[in-house]
Amino acid sequence: MSDQSAPSPKTVRDVRLDFFRGVAMFIILFAHTPGNPFTSWIPARFGFSDATEMFVFCSGMASAIAFGATFDRAGWLLGTARVAYRVWQIYWAHVCLFFATVALTVFFTNLDITTRNYWGNLNLWMLFVESELWENPAMLLSFMTLQWVPNLFDILPMYMVVLVMMPLFIVLARLHFGLFAAVSIVLWLFAQRALTEDLGLPYFNFTAEPWVGDDNWQRRWFLNPFGWQLLFFTGFAFMRGWIPKPPVTWWLLTLAAVIVLANVPFSNIGVREFGFDFAREWRADHRQWFSKTDFGVLRFVQFLALAYLAWVIAGDKGNRLRAGAGTLGRVWAPFLAIFLKVGQQSLAVFVVSIFVGRMNGVFLDLLGREMWIVVAVNLFGMTVLVLTAYVAGWMKSQPWKVKRTVHATS
Repeated sequence: MSDQSAPSPKTVRDVRLDFFRGVAMFIILFAHTPGNPFTSWIPARFGFSDATEMFVFCSGMASAIAFGATFDRAGWLLGTARVAYRVWQIYWAHVCLFFATVALTVFFTNLDITTRNYWGNLNLWMLFVESELWENPAMLLSFMTLQWVPNLFDILPMYMVVLVMMPLFIVLARLHFGLFAAVSIVLWLFAQRALTEDLGLPYFNFTAEPWVGDDNWQRRWFLNPFGWQLLFFTGFAFMRGWIPKPPVTWWLLTLAAVIVLANVPFSNIGVREFGFDFAREWRADHRQWFSKTDFGVLRFVQFLALAYLAWVIAGDKGNRLRAGAGTLGRVWAPFLAIFLKVGQQSLAVFVVSIFVGRMNGVFLDLLGREMWIVVAVNLFGMTVLVLTAYVAGWMKSQPWKVKRTVHATS
């Protein structure tokens, strides 16, 4: 048995973790606003990975802090209970987000000033077309049991499944870190659809629409948890200290920079702006290598290279981020505080961002897409996310308890 069973030293919250999660939340808002010109220039357009990788990797690191210490201090059973409670919270956030978004899209679709079917854009025809609803009376139950995962509502189900895996991976790591790594890699391999089809192996993913097609042609979850767990548990293992932090050397920095730059010709920007026809042809023939659904290996490699560069630039535990606040003073410090607060309240902010993103898409349809309108609408959405983060943080601080204590002692 390895020394993985020994409790890890107390881990302090890393500024980089909250900062980059905060950045990811704003990017996700832009990306989930339909017809948003900002999405043409978000970081995802320059490489294979995108804000989803940032969110999942940082969530793995945050989970190592939040849940890892519980497993060490309270034992496996209570650690598992805490994970189950978190999954329960995320589940109801997913359900409420879905019905709130459905209500919003129905409201905007029925307005006389709009000309689009917004619930149709989310592929919700089966909810509103009478014949299909009649033929599928268990459809809402399918949603509640995560058998039906509609468009846009895919990241929280994926996140829940990965969290459910955590107690198993804790046990594996305590036996030997090699088991932890091997099981994660094997699960990832079985989540690669092209590979499993070539080898005649079962493909690990869940059905997203159980009433459509046969077993071979059913739509599957857009974010395959068996593939994405590799990234989550990589972040988890880094934060637990099971994977040592990489050294800062010129050759490793050079390698990471080369990987990131080599991605650009094959990226959306490379094909769209620079007209690399060879890259367009390669992308069409090798989609499995950068599949977002199954978390293709090139997404993993590119993200690790990008994360390493960001990690070095930010400095140990984000010291350079803090130093920037000290150097630039009044200019940088408020922005740093905002990013940190948004990153700390990522679940609440994410849920609101999906809802606000749909609303912003309607605003752009109604007001137009002149540059000043686009900037104003996106700033409005960002402001809502910031307010959400501060309100969620205030509520979590339970200020009513403080007031009660003050009154009791006065």
